[in-house]
Amino acid sequence: MEESGTNTHDEGRKTRSDGAQSRQRLLLAAMRLFAAQGFAKTSTREIALAAGTNIASISYYFGDKAGLYRAAFGEINACTASDTDVFANPQASLRESLHGFYVMLLEPLKQGDLARLCMRMWFREMVEPTGMWLAEIDNGIKPAHAALVRVLARHMGIAETGDDVARLAFCVVGLATQVMITRDVIDQISPQLLASDTALDSWVARMVDYAEAMVNADQARLAAAATTPTSPPRKKNA
Repeated sequence: MEESGTNTHDEGRKTRSDGAQSRQRLLLAAMRLFAAQGFAKTSTREIALAAGTNIASISYYFGDKAGLYRAAFGEINACTASDTDVFANPQASLRESLHGFYVMLLEPLKQGDLARLCMRMWFREMVEPTGMWLAEIDNGIKPAHAALVRVLARHMGIAETGDDVARLAFCVVGLATQVMITRDVIDQISPQLLASDTALDSWVARMVDYAEAMVNADQARLAAAATTPTSPPRKKNA
């Protein structure tokens, strides 16, 4: 009797494992097809065939094609609330905040091919929007950007609403998005720069240096502008 109970337990665990594998195969197949063809041109039949399963599995795990697309699109989240809390900690130094910010953005790249698929899906979504990218901007990117603006404004001693800090924040973000967007180009020109987790950690360290230099330069520029006397207007000749 004891052996029978053990067998039943093992069979249940195997079923759950098989189910998780089937779901993951569907996700990966969907990501490849959605990235290559877009949402509208990809059929559930194609996805099921590529995943080596049946169409009913899509309904079982994701509800429908739209549910599968949402799951695939969010397989690597660009930002979570807990990540934002880490780099936006008011007790953190500027370098600590910048380090947390860049880790949040670049850590997903350590997932290799999965990260590439996600980026390609995002590009496809920008070209052929379904609404998912706008939702990502509202729910993920905007809150993270606002948190970064607060961090920069606090360390520079300036208002959060000015164009100067908004422009600086986009430049700070640009250091990371350049690597994310042009990864295929980097792989062709200097593959060693993204060849390992250690290489990505080096990117993060250098970005902290570059971003800190930008913040310091902008802070010095604003300080110089504030102390420069304004020339009185010239009187017009009668």
